[in-house]
Amino acid sequence: MLSLQEISDRLEIQDLLSRYSYAIDERNWDGLDDVFTPDAVIDYSETGGAKGSVAQIKAWLPVAMERFPLFQHMVATTKLELDGDSARSRTVLFNPMVYKGDDGKEQVFFIGLWYRDKLVRTADGWRIAERYEEMGYAHNVPDMPPIPPVGDMKAP
Repeated sequence: MLSLQEISDRLEIQDLLSRYSYAIDERNWDGLDDVFTPDAVIDYSETGGAKGSVAQIKAWLPVAMERFPLFQHMVATTKLELDGDSARSRTVLFNPMVYKGDDGKEQVFFIGLWYRDKLVRTADGWRIAERYEEMGYAHNVPDMPPIPPVGDMKAP
C-alpha cells in the first residue's frame, strides 16, 4: 500500500511532467524555470536537438521550434522510482508536429520517444535535475534544414 507521502510525490511529479509539456506547447519558455532545477542538464541530442543548461535551452527553443506552427507533447505511462527526496523516471512521449517549409507547405509527422529524468525535491516542490530524450521512432519526418547549435544562441 502506498503511503500518503508517496501518493503526494507521485501526483506532484505527474503535475511536473504535465507542466513541462504545457510550457513547451504554449511556447512559454520561462515556464521551464518552474520545471527544472537552475543547474539542470537537458539533453535532446539523441533526437536531433541540443544539449545544455536551462538558460541555453531556453534560448535555443524559440529558434528550434519556430519552424513548427503546431505541436503537442503528450506524456503518459511513467515508470517512477522514488528514493526519498530524489527519483528517477522514464516517461513515454507521443509528439505529433506540423512542419512549415520555406514554401509555406505544411507536413504533419510523428515522433515517439521516452524522457529519462532524474528528479529532486526542492523547497519549491519536485523539479527535473536531468532530462534525456531517448529516441523511439519517427514517422513521415520532412526534410528540414539543420537547427543552429545551442552554442550559437544567446541566453536571455
